Amino acid sequence: MNHHLSRLSINQETVKQWSLEELAEGCAKAGIGAVGLWRAPVQAYGVERAARLLSAAGLTVTSLCRGGFLTALDPAERARALDDNRAAIDEAAALSTDTLVLVSGGLPPGSRDLHGARERVADALGELAPYAAERGVRLAIEPLHPMYASDRCVVSTLGQALELAERFPAERVGVVVDTYHLWWDDRAPAEIARAGADGRIHSFQLADWITPLPADVLLGRGQLGDGSVDFRAFRRAVEAAGFDGPIEVEIFNEALWARDGAEVLAEVADRYLRHAC
Repeated sequence: MNHHLSRLSINQETVKQWSLEELAEGCAKAGIGAVGLWRAPVQAYGVERAARLLSAAGLTVTSLCRGGFLTALDPAERARALDDNRAAIDEAAALSTDTLVLVSGGLPPGSRDLHGARERVADALGELAPYAAERGVRLAIEPLHPMYASDRCVVSTLGQALELAERFPAERVGVVVDTYHLWWDDRAPAEIARAGADGRIHSFQLADWITPLPADVLLGRGQLGDGSVDFRAFRRAVEAAGFDGPIEVEIFNEALWARDGAEVLAEVADRYLRHAC
């Protein structure tokens, strides 16, 4: 393995056109030793079967996406969400990853109370964090760009994520530093330092910000180097804060998915070396 690639992890969605078996084979061939996984394709393949496949390929699972969506007002809906998150924690443990990424959830229908929604996330973390700790899994709160605040994630800044995480021990609840969501925020460097000082950076993810955004803004992540993000500045910041873990490239982009997976993987590795190392 190229030692410069030793920390690179490929998120499954970056090469969504690949099956889990193709992902395992392709990463092994490319000398990439780690992957980030998503629940739906892993469930479809079989969690225990996926764990065996990746272990046999010598791959480490750096994270599982995603838990969360914890803002419901309806008690029955809240109970279902908690049950689903417990299942996600169990899946993460079965895959031998210590990091479950949480996307908090948006505003319930008819609500405009962002603060109340965040407090419900905190309440849910209080229930889920001990369950996760018993299984060796950390909960990683991912702040999403503010354009997602209404329907997907009421946690929009690293500061807001830390305000939730800091109510719990750092080994139980931390944060995700995702360049796509945080590149615009001039407070991000200080918040990264704050997170690192407490050992709360549980995941570091890369994707570029490109414009114009597509009609489906979930698919607007760009290949590294194609947009506005200063990846080296982010890497310097997280490393200065004490983070020396995997660096996961997570890109949702239909143009990449339409290409040959091995070609995309090689390009990701090249762009990572050129722009993030």
